[in-house]
Amino acid sequence: MQTIIGQEFLKKVVPIIEGSKKSIKIIVFDWRWYGDDPANPVQLFNQAIVRAVRRGVKIEVIGNSEPVLSTLRSVGVQARKIVSKNLVHAKMIIIDDVDVVVGSHNFTQSAFTKNHEVSLYIQAAPQAQDLIKYFEKLWLC
Repeated sequence: MQTIIGQEFLKKVVPIIEGSKKSIKIIVFDWRWYGDDPANPVQLFNQAIVRAVRRGVKIEVIGNSEPVLSTLRSVGVQARKIVSKNLVHAKMIIIDDVDVVVGSHNFTQSAFTKNHEVSLYIQAAPQAQDLIKYFEKLWLC
């Protein structure tokens, strides 16, 4: 298990995304797309997602921002906003159905550069199957 504190998110999570082989499932409260600023830390993360799609990784995203979800769909990500009276506030990435990143980081410039955030990267997470079931339950909402 590795801790990911504050500004470490980009440095620690992009290599995990780049190492994915078959699938990435993401639930995130707030995700931004800085298309006019390719050097923005979040856009570097976004570019890693796009590269994963291009190498054949199936990416599914549950989020709240329809404009970002639409952009993700345009690059080949399966993305949806669930229909529910309850807010999706979780932040979770499941890689290849075994590794998990979970914590407080949204995919925003503030979260990547200045907020007090913390997440965990758990390799071969014993909880991965429970989290996949949680993801799949939300996906059907």
